[in-house]
Amino acid sequence: MPVSTAAPAQTVCAPLPVLGRDVTVPLVTGGEVAYAALDYAASAPALQRVWDDVAAYAPYYGSVHRGAGYLSQLSTDLFENARRTVARFLDCRETDQLVFTRSTTDSLNLLARALPADCRVFVFETEHHASLLPWPDGRVTYLDAPRTPRQAVETLERALAGRAPHGPALVCVTGASNVTGELWPVRELAAAAHAHGARIVLDAAQLAPHHPVSVRDLDVDWIAFSGHKLYAPFGSGVLAGRADWLVAAEPYLAGGGASRTVTRRADGSVAVEWHENAARHEAGSPNVIGAYAVASACKALTEAGWDTLVAREQHLVRTVREGLAEVPEVRILSLFGDDAPRVGVLSFVVEGWNSSHFAAALSAEYGIGVRDGLFCAHPLVRTLLGADHRAQGTCGAPEAAPGEKSLNAIRVSFGAGTPDEHVERFVSAVRELVTYGARWTYRTEDGRCVPAVG
Repeated sequence: MPVSTAAPAQTVCAPLPVLGRDVTVPLVTGGEVAYAALDYAASAPALQRVWDDVAAYAPYYGSVHRGAGYLSQLSTDLFENARRTVARFLDCRETDQLVFTRSTTDSLNLLARALPADCRVFVFETEHHASLLPWPDGRVTYLDAPRTPRQAVETLERALAGRAPHGPALVCVTGASNVTGELWPVRELAAAAHAHGARIVLDAAQLAPHHPVSVRDLDVDWIAFSGHKLYAPFGSGVLAGRADWLVAAEPYLAGGGASRTVTRRADGSVAVEWHENAARHEAGSPNVIGAYAVASACKALTEAGWDTLVAREQHLVRTVREGLAEVPEVRILSLFGDDAPRVGVLSFVVEGWNSSHFAAALSAEYGIGVRDGLFCAHPLVRTLLGADHRAQGTCGAPEAAPGEKSLNAIRVSFGAGTPDEHVERFVSAVRELVTYGARWTYRTEDGRCVPAVG
């Protein structure tokens, strides 16, 4: 059978070099191959420029905000300049606050803590767990998965119009699905929310790395995203948006940095005056390197030019979609249909294959890293697969043995650091696996499919 594992001598390079682009991995069938990282939706590799910027700053590392020394002053300026850089990247309003967090999940949990006591939350079942789960019990309305963008807007309008009592409300919506890659009608959903007196927070974890995002143009009240999906290292995130609910809320964490003054009362208790700026929710020594890395990634994407980046990514999307369309056994998962605009994220199932088995074979035999499972979006994947929403599953670790039908799919995702050869190898590997089958034997270990040894 034909085997397409070795990378060609000349490949079309990605516009933004990333770490790991020269890493080779062993194949179970013998030899090594350049690793094709096609799991950007989980964590994108760090840009080489980001890593270089962080390395250049590292010798000047110092404490932030409270140090009198030169390095402390330098680090403080770096941290606050990073805040301004990210705010410009998001086109924030002058009155918005930008809080550095650990991730999208952390950002949305922070916002959940800041909700007014009588606030209702409206969220589609199609959300990633980061935006599906943080909201207070008993105050959440979960909306069924829409099948068109128009239906999404109409569903939200009906839900908001019918809410009782007619108090404060928050809508949480993704900008691009982490399962299908499809773009959601954020501007229209924001207009619907505001028309009914509600606010809206945008989960931009999958949108910001692939597409320009403007808080003003989309007219969202808050936006959240993660650094590790935006070509920065792990451990940094952003929540940016309107200040009033954030200022009115108790600090997300209590401690140094969040407090302006702390005094002892006559009765022996402690009185605290909290900051009213972003520091209110940034207690403790901040992740300066993380914030700087996110800002560096924002600069790199902006300077590379979104028109160029989007056009090239859409070329990769077409390559994958057209290649998979030639394999009848493959079904691409979609909410809004084949013509829906999307970023570089696609999920699919293969007839006759357990998805864990297929993903394991892509890795072990072709050096291609993809994701299999339910992608921390269990209700959405179950809806797309036509499964009972009560069915049990484990995110990223399907329990079924190879060859058995199980509730999971395969996801391929890519971006500004992906060479053409990686997606071409992926399409060829899918075709070969479906046509000829795996060349190795696999077994189930701890709920995952792995190559058998010996």
